[in-house]
Amino acid sequence: MPRLDSKAILQGRRSRYSMTLITGISVSMVCLVGMFGYLWLLAMAGGAAAGIDGAVGFGVSLAAAVVPVTILVPLILMLDRIEPEPGSVMFFAFVWGAGVAVVASLLLNTWGASNITVPLYGQDLGDYVSTAVVAPVVEESAKGMVLLVLLWRRRHEIDTFTDGVVYAAMVATGFAFTENVLYFLGAFFDGTLIATFAIRGLIAPFGHPIYTAMIGIGVAYAAMSTGIGRAFAPVAGWVAAVALHGMWNASTRFGWLGLGLAYLVLFVVLMCVLATAVRDRQAQIGAIAHYLPRYLATGLVTQADIAMLGSMHARRRAREWAARNAGRRGREAMKEYQLAATELALLHKKMDAGLVSTGWKVDRDSFLALMHVARDTFLGRVPGPVAPGWAERPDDSGFLRRVDFAQVISQTRARQDDAAHPGRRSPR
Repeated sequence: MPRLDSKAILQGRRSRYSMTLITGISVSMVCLVGMFGYLWLLAMAGGAAAGIDGAVGFGVSLAAAVVPVTILVPLILMLDRIEPEPGSVMFFAFVWGAGVAVVASLLLNTWGASNITVPLYGQDLGDYVSTAVVAPVVEESAKGMVLLVLLWRRRHEIDTFTDGVVYAAMVATGFAFTENVLYFLGAFFDGTLIATFAIRGLIAPFGHPIYTAMIGIGVAYAAMSTGIGRAFAPVAGWVAAVALHGMWNASTRFGWLGLGLAYLVLFVVLMCVLATAVRDRQAQIGAIAHYLPRYLATGLVTQADIAMLGSMHARRRAREWAARNAGRRGREAMKEYQLAATELALLHKKMDAGLVSTGWKVDRDSFLALMHVARDTFLGRVPGPVAPGWAERPDDSGFLRRVDFAQVISQTRARQDDAAHPGRRSPR
């Protein structure tokens, strides 16, 4: 039996390919390459002025900027392990921050300082106002723009506040990465690289992710709410992000005491974000325990499966067992089964909250079809219809009805073929 497009199913789409995503990544990569070209020219100019090899300065600065990324990205991914976000969308968020957001911020911050703050307040006060007021507004707007794009085009991916935080933290980490190369480059030629790296790379690497997480929470509220407040939630998140960012930038004028107080505020905010992530994970586990038992009659879910899905440790052990039983394909199949079952539970949760459209049955049947094929694979069986070709499943009213999963799988593949070839209609 041909393999289903599991990535498209798990993303709740007819096709894994998205022109919005492809265009966004392409534009972001162009901006990122252009920004690194600019940084290279700065390094060559700085090296010539200081009598130092500019290429060495660029390489050292780049290596130093990579260190916080290797720390932050795994921690961000740990927040959302129950229902991880698509890697392609996460990559889009990161390169938007590292490319588009940095280029826009550099241009607008430079223009604002040259044409507004310095002419109005003089060089010293103008630079401070630009750092404490203009830069937070510009940078949080540039980073937050991609979150609005995701809210517009990928609303179905945002199931919890944690999802909003994860996307926001990824775009902010990308932004901090490129920005750190710029700061470390200047510090390298000034002889202050160690101190700058200690502050930006070790003491306060969570700054940008915490600021932008406020926008992510606002966007998540808008995605999960049907009330009138959803229109204002992203704006409220943006205001909070700008306030936190401005507080940190302004604190530098007050020495170590100012930095210490600002750091304390950010630490408290970080603890609140982590508490939100814990609550979201508990809610996801609760959804699995509440909604999946109605599918016990299909044979696609057992009580042992439900218990396994509610524990990250048990999920990992299940993937290890599947690898021993059916090799690498078995491990991948178990991972797909776990994700599809989780998405199925969250789909029902969104249904109860009135957040899904009338086409939710297509997503439900696609998840069930993927669970069927994945289960056969990690059990070491040749994929085929659930014996004897029919299974019973609760319908919308909670009553059991008979469903041919082989037909579901065929229809799912047909929908994906239609999406891949719009001009050709697959036979039903």
